Amino acid sequence: MPTEFLRLLVRRFALLLGAYVLLRAGFFGLNYGAFRQAPAGQVVLAFWHGFRFDLSALLLLNIPWLLLSLVPSRGRSWQRLTRAVYLLLNGFGLLLNLVDWEYFRFIGRRTSNELSTIGADVQRQAGQLLLSYWWLLLPFGALLATLWYFYPMPLEEPQAHKKLQATSFKLQVGRETNTAKEWRKKLTAYSLQLVAIALLAVLGIRGGLQLKPLRTGAAFVQQPAVLGHLALNSTFTFLKSLGYAVPERKNYFDSPQQLQTALAARPLPKRTTAPLPGRNVVILILESFSSEYTGVENPGRRGYTPFFDSLATRGGGLLLPDHYANGRRSIEALPAVLAGLPSLMEGSFITSDFQTDELHGLGSILARHGYQTSLFHGAQNGTMGFNTFGGMTGMQQYFGLDEYPGAANSSDFDGHWGIFDEPYLQYFSQQLSRQQQPFFSTLFTLSAHEPFGLPAKYQGKLPTSKLAIQPTIAYTDLALRRFFATARQQPWYTNTLFILLADHTSQSDAPDYQNLLGEYKTPLLLFAPGQSLPAISQPRISQQADVPATVLDLLGLPAEGQLLPFGSSVFDSGTAGRALFLSGGSYWLIHTDYVTELTADNQVRLYPYRRHQLPAAPLASPNPIKLRQYGNELKACVQFYLNGLADNTLYK
Repeated sequence: MPTEFLRLLVRRFALLLGAYVLLRAGFFGLNYGAFRQAPAGQVVLAFWHGFRFDLSALLLLNIPWLLLSLVPSRGRSWQRLTRAVYLLLNGFGLLLNLVDWEYFRFIGRRTSNELSTIGADVQRQAGQLLLSYWWLLLPFGALLATLWYFYPMPLEEPQAHKKLQATSFKLQVGRETNTAKEWRKKLTAYSLQLVAIALLAVLGIRGGLQLKPLRTGAAFVQQPAVLGHLALNSTFTFLKSLGYAVPERKNYFDSPQQLQTALAARPLPKRTTAPLPGRNVVILILESFSSEYTGVENPGRRGYTPFFDSLATRGGGLLLPDHYANGRRSIEALPAVLAGLPSLMEGSFITSDFQTDELHGLGSILARHGYQTSLFHGAQNGTMGFNTFGGMTGMQQYFGLDEYPGAANSSDFDGHWGIFDEPYLQYFSQQLSRQQQPFFSTLFTLSAHEPFGLPAKYQGKLPTSKLAIQPTIAYTDLALRRFFATARQQPWYTNTLFILLADHTSQSDAPDYQNLLGEYKTPLLLFAPGQSLPAISQPRISQQADVPATVLDLLGLPAEGQLLPFGSSVFDSGTAGRALFLSGGSYWLIHTDYVTELTADNQVRLYPYRRHQLPAAPLASPNPIKLRQYGNELKACVQFYLNGLADNTLYK
């Protein structure tokens, strides 16, 4: 049975949870306009989801108080000290959440580490802030007084019991007895309770037993995604942001007008009729499917992708030969492909403090036009935060390892990473047949990932050369062949636009790919069965971040101000396209004539463009007009990206 001190601990913690419910209610009421379109049932669910974040934040914030509370002393001085620490720590938490009642209106997200980045500004404006928002002190004082007043204290003990406590190392568990046996029994029971509390506290801080500790992005799985801000609390977002290195802001341009001009953003092309109205959209992101491994992109060289090559050359297929990834990691591919957000900072967006920024994904845009949306990845749920990011970008359903029949106990499990590509793509086809049309679905393969495992029946039967990855690329290509053979029999097949691209490159044994551009060179294939896709201007640079604009362009749907300016439709004849990425501390911009580098010390360099090949040295005498034009364009993209993330103004 729990001791009196442990019961007090639970009651005191429950008091904090109640206070956070009130804070969330106030946040909802004062920012009702942001959540107006959410159904009442979803709002209630957001409150319920919020308990998980409240538990994690409060346990993390109150670690010092928890340690003090585990000392079973009824001493008045000790109990007053414990209560003072309780009020001090949680007063700070209350203040963070109350500030966001108003601050959320300006930044559109919960507070993160702003105190460390704009602390001096807050100090300078403290007087004005108090005059403008003095009324926030009223609920702060009321909540703090409530915590003080209702903070449960232990019952007073008689003087004789205090003397007995002093002679027994000041550690009491219930009423003392004179027998050492009973004393050891009660001490053991109390110790076990302490261990249980420690384990539960760690579990609560992690947010559960999932693969990764609870992250801010987990709040945005619910739809509409804006309710993630309601489920969160500011204590959680602030504590999770501590220690995060915020990318340095850039100020290359003095005015917004100069920035917008240099940015060279492209709206969707104007079309009188949509080429593929009402089509289903299926995006297949192929793990490590580098251009180097394909046959169609390397004439005269051995390839490992015969089916992909055939798809690229048959009717309805369109291969973009100058396509580049926006990053080198799988976790960087989804933001680019689903939201048009390239990777222009060292860390990934999915794990950054910016994941609560306003972000409009292709899933949320298509959902508003009646599409059913879903994301599939055969790895363990929570891997790389794909499930949470999918929710942030409007994917209504997530299918991971847990949803696959048998999960990790299935014979299709590779023993390391997830479900082999061949059975998982067959499962994917089955699930698509159950979805209501029109649907938008994205699948991320995984077999071409270290340790490069293959099903037993294919061991030694797939082509290889010097690299361990090559047989798994051939296996993924085989899985694609069988997926399309199955899909071809389904009623939705002829009404579907397929987009095939890689997340990033991998191992290389081709010298002409062993340079910076080769490290980002991946294929992009659009395939519409029985349909002729529009012609594109050649040559043309494309990137992963072009996918959202391209899909909306082909479907004839408006962007409604929810497309980022980094990408453009590959069918936009008014531009030859571009690609962006960060590598080696420099920012890079690819055009059909030149590759531009912006170094860490803001030097601009120009290189001649050749497909997947970059010279070791920049041009000694670059074209001054192009140097200035492309240099300014790259600087504008970097400034818009970094400052837009910091200020949550990417769409403003």
